[in-house]
Formats: sequence, C-alpha cells, structure tokens
Amino acid sequence: MRSAPLDVPTALRIGRGTLRKMRQNLAWAIGYNSIALPVAAGIFESALGLVLRPEIAALSMSGSSIIVAVNALALKRLRLPAAAASPAKPAPGTPAAPRTAHGA
Repeated sequence: MRSAPLDVPTALRIGRGTLRKMRQNLAWAIGYNSIALPVAAGIFESALGLVLRPEIAALSMSGSSIIVAVNALALKRLRLPAAAASPAKPAPGTPAAPRTAHGA
C-alpha cells in the first residue's frame, strides 16, 4: 500500500475481510473443540460407546488446522475497490507529448 488517501477504502476492505475470517476461524475452532475434546476425554464412552484413539485424534486436529488455514487463504479472493485512475505514463523510449506555451 502507498500512503495515498485514496488507498483508505482498500485498507478498510482488507481489515473487514480479515476480521470476518478471524471470526469464522474462531467459530470453527470453538465448535470443533467443544465436540472433539469431550469425545477424546472419553466422556461419551459409557453412554454412547464413543472412543477416540490418539492417532485419530491427532489426524483430526491436523485436519482442523488445515481447514482454518485454507479458510484464511480465501482472503486472496477478496474483492478490492478499483484503484483510482492515475495519469497515463508514456512507455519508456517514447517521446513525451509536446508542450504548448500558455498565453501565446
């Protein structure tokens, strides 16, 4: 980003998108852990017969981390406001437009 005032809408859009992804990832982590931790602790073993082997727990935790990372990568698809039109610069090696005298 440059220090141009016209970049403020872009910075705001990036900030809002980042906060939205953070909330999504936090919601996913809370939901996943609220289900997975009691199962891993064996709370449902006597009632429902649910037992989670340590290998499966490690794989599912890695899968959860991958889901969070992929969700964060979706920020690359964030639509940013169009850049302000800047004056066209001549290509290197082309002569500049002739200047006219004022008041002539």
